[in-house]
Amino acid sequence: MSKKVVVGMSGGVDSSVAAYLLKEQGYDVIGVTMEIWQNEPNWKMEQEGGCCGLSAVEDARRVASMIGIPHYVMNFRDVFQKKVIDYFVREYQLGRTPNPCIACNRYVKWEALLQRSLELGADFIATGHYASIKKCANGRYAIVKSESGYKDQSYALYNLTQEQLKHTLMPVGEYEKDRIRQIAEEQGLPVAHKPDSQEICFIPDNNYKRFLEEETGEKASEGNFVDCMGTVIGRHRGITHYTVGQRKGLNLALGHPVFVVEIRPETNEVVIGQNEDVYAESLLAADLQFMATDQYEEGQRMLAKIRYSDKGQMCTVKQVNGDSMKIIFDQKVRAVTPGQAVVFYQDHIVLGGGTIVKGFGGSD
Repeated sequence: MSKKVVVGMSGGVDSSVAAYLLKEQGYDVIGVTMEIWQNEPNWKMEQEGGCCGLSAVEDARRVASMIGIPHYVMNFRDVFQKKVIDYFVREYQLGRTPNPCIACNRYVKWEALLQRSLELGADFIATGHYASIKKCANGRYAIVKSESGYKDQSYALYNLTQEQLKHTLMPVGEYEKDRIRQIAEEQGLPVAHKPDSQEICFIPDNNYKRFLEEETGEKASEGNFVDCMGTVIGRHRGITHYTVGQRKGLNLALGHPVFVVEIRPETNEVVIGQNEDVYAESLLAADLQFMATDQYEEGQRMLAKIRYSDKGQMCTVKQVNGDSMKIIFDQKVRAVTPGQAVVFYQDHIVLGGGTIVKGFGGSD
């Protein structure tokens, strides 16, 4: 009897080809599009599209019909609101920069979808992510970086649990992106040349400041720009408008380039400095997650990525204290951003990661 797998189909080329590949491998494949858009008018979601839009449902349905698998739409609005949108808003209000894709992966695309799929008798869920899964010598499951270097999505999957990984398939992780589009074209799939979504899916116009105001019903409070010594040098539009490392949109005429160094929600201040002030030698991470390893040890060496596009920097674990850990980089890194993830690797395998609390300079 064929193993049953539920494929999360977003209407894009990657998840479409994932469904096709699994069917070719002999799995009993069911396509599911997750209904996560909130109370948007139908015409607006259709117009703006993205993986949250109604057009995504239609694209997924067409692909499913072409490759001969059933397709369903499942409602995950409530969990998406609570675990992604509410989290997104709360983090900005606290002066941090959230990563909604990581939250969505863990709590919606995996936790909620997997639970629903297992209840329906499925053995696995599958996605179109560019990564793969292996079972390590210690018996733990781990994410491995994709063969497609520029599309590798392992960073955004670091907090998946062992149970989730055990029931997950990632069939496109061993392919380059160009090959995935070629397969889609060879099979006549209508999404073969559909562009990749670049925005936050629930903010298709990428204006997150407008979104925050609409979601909370209030405008961000203005406050002071201060320099690294605490001197007031101007007024800002509200801390939700800024992130560490930002240069554009500050509207400060100081005669030289300046950058956001720190955001202080407790005093409603945005700290401004020069380029060298944005670099950190170490960082503190909390909410530690474990994947290929079940612990981090003082003195441990590994590669750390502090953002999706980061190539990574070697670091050393300085201290571990309960659910937090301090690491020291071999070379300074730019714009360590509270709220973002730091993900640890060894030989292209994800060891785990955590949430960045703060970056430290040489004097800290």
